[in-house]
Amino acid sequence: MTRGNQRDLARAKNQKKQQEAQKKKTASEKTGMSLSERKHRDAELMREKQRKKEEQEDQGARKQSVH
Repeated sequence: MTRGNQRDLARAKNQKKQQEAQKKKTASEKTGMSLSERKHRDAELMREKQRKKEEQEDQGARKQSVH
């Protein structure tokens, strides 16, 4: 039984690893979306943000050309 302590340590390490994996898994389940759905949502948000910024730049350019 020279490896008894080593087995216990390996079991504890593996259990901790499994718990970490479970935490990560539950974080994605809280949003209710898969990775591809989140990527699609984020891409749409970025496109909308970019469109708004371009509109602001166009309005700023119009104001400068009028004055």
